[in-house]
Amino acid sequence: MSVFGLHDKNIQVLDDAFPETRINARGVRIKITGPSEEVELAKQVISGMIDVAGRKNQVSEDDVKTLISLNSGSGKIRAKSMDDLGDGDLILYTHRGEPILAKTPGQKQICTSSAEHDIVFSIGPAGTGKTYTSVALAVKALKERRVQKIILARPAVEAGENLGFLPGDLKEKIDPYLRPLYDALEDMIDQDKLNLHLSKNVIEIAPLAYMRGRTLNNAFVILDEAQNATNTQMKMFLTRIGFNSRAIITGDVTQTDLPRKHQSGLISIQRILKDIEGIDFVYLNDEDVVRHKLVKDIINAYERFDQKKDQENE
Repeated sequence: MSVFGLHDKNIQVLDDAFPETRINARGVRIKITGPSEEVELAKQVISGMIDVAGRKNQVSEDDVKTLISLNSGSGKIRAKSMDDLGDGDLILYTHRGEPILAKTPGQKQICTSSAEHDIVFSIGPAGTGKTYTSVALAVKALKERRVQKIILARPAVEAGENLGFLPGDLKEKIDPYLRPLYDALEDMIDQDKLNLHLSKNVIEIAPLAYMRGRTLNNAFVILDEAQNATNTQMKMFLTRIGFNSRAIITGDVTQTDLPRKHQSGLISIQRILKDIEGIDFVYLNDEDVVRHKLVKDIINAYERFDQKKDQENE
């Protein structure tokens, strides 16, 4: 009776269906580890495979896929139907079984561009989901084992605050600047799993300055709030990217917190890299805002104000 097929091909089908779960088979013993909901669903599928093997003496890949579909249809860790997804494009499911979608044209373009280019710049105003969409794509790549780690970086210069004048040790000083990245990850990955990934540096969250001197291979790398990176820092970051790696750089060129004498690297990079193959620029606007409806009005009001000020200075 062959449950897992020739060369354990059926285990690969299970691995693809349950990316956060590890399934090891030795003889008649099967060990399943991972998030409780996925483990329970995997147990149901394997139980069905054993029943099929008892009747047919073998289990085909199609049998496994059918069992996965039937058990997933219970809605335990998958959306109940495609109608639940509305107009959004599915990126991945959270550990709670909730779909994370690319809902706006800009978010969908980030997904498309990231699939087709090694380096993508995602530029747009606050509230457009640039960071959240990018982190979701990184988590998806890690779950599908297309990369070995995720690296999330941010310049530690924001809102006019200087780290040297903040209380606490280095970690206490840095963490508030990186909190939005932790928040996104906690939405997508079970807390125990996330803590394990962080402790083993499978997921790394660090200030941009910590990237200096490194080569980032087999990684999905995100530079967030890139408008606060100088030209020198931007060049340093981009030249860290190694083999089998992808990068998304996000930022809002209207919210630069750098001192006046420093030009934002995100502004100049649009001229420097615009014609290089493998690099793409995605621009989001107020139509991509997914926060409170007033946020869109606020963004438009500031744009009108800035345009009027520029005209007066001409």
